[in-house]
Amino acid sequence: MVSSEVEPFSKTGGLADVAGSLPLCLEKLGVEVCIFTPAYRCVLEGNFGLKRMDRALCVPISTRRQMAEVLWATVGKGIRCFFLRNDRYYDREYLYGTSDGDYEDNAERFIFFCRAVPEFIKAYNLQFDIIHCHDWQTALIPVYLKTLYRDDPQLKNTATVFTIHNIGYQGIFSHYDFHLTGLDWDIFHPGGIEFYGKINFLKGGIYFSDVINTVSKKYAQEIQTPEFGFGLDGVLRDRSNELFGITNGVNYDKWNPENDPYIVAPYNELTLENKKKCKEDLQRSCGLNVREDVPLVGSISRLADQKGFDLVKDCLERMMEMDLQYII
Repeated sequence: MVSSEVEPFSKTGGLADVAGSLPLCLEKLGVEVCIFTPAYRCVLEGNFGLKRMDRALCVPISTRRQMAEVLWATVGKGIRCFFLRNDRYYDREYLYGTSDGDYEDNAERFIFFCRAVPEFIKAYNLQFDIIHCHDWQTALIPVYLKTLYRDDPQLKNTATVFTIHNIGYQGIFSHYDFHLTGLDWDIFHPGGIEFYGKINFLKGGIYFSDVINTVSKKYAQEIQTPEFGFGLDGVLRDRSNELFGITNGVNYDKWNPENDPYIVAPYNELTLENKKKCKEDLQRSCGLNVREDVPLVGSISRLADQKGFDLVKDCLERMMEMDLQYII
């Protein structure tokens, strides 16, 4: 399982929740699974009991090589989570950028990350049936396995699954960054990773993975249309036979109101009256009038276009004419 963020170690959104929870579910099903993710500052400063692997990685990047440490910790009953440490790339306050915008070297940061995964497998003489990649930050791994490592005995039989969590984020960079990948220019074309003269990481993941999936059946259909495909609808239609929609699940061990330490009155299906106490507490904490008879609506989300707030905006004035309370 390869992801640029994994809860509880690093998180900006739902990707981290899935990357942290899905391995736990797979472990319960008897699958042997491990996780690979960057060692950001928040990981190094967290209380995770990190241990150091006995050898460093030497990762090709353009015409040079960059060294990286590999740290690890255990989650679940026995899942090893490996952290790629290179402070030049990952010792930063935020994962992908600041309020001023994305980090200018994000192409190099995640090319390095993608190349480190097969190098890690080779260095430690490992073999995996499947490498499951998540979003654009990991999308070059399937490209590498089908090109530079296609004849490698440790990797040639490894299948790839690529999950698209949000097609609005594609990892599009200048073609001047292509040399960093170490790939041949013969894949820089519309049937490869080229996208209007630029590199598109996500497009590479879609074209080179064995199987693609996304977060619901409906979303799998939507992203194959010009309206919701963000320019990759044709690419996805080309791979429609290998594209599946699997609805995101929930970690019920964590998101369970019966034992949630953060709500004022835990409840289950037999004690639903305690939900009233939770509503009152929420109303007070947000400075709203404490009323049992008013509907309380909540939206918990990033204020991004893909989250549907354009639809909320269209009906917000009519909503506010009603006798209700709304927390965003």
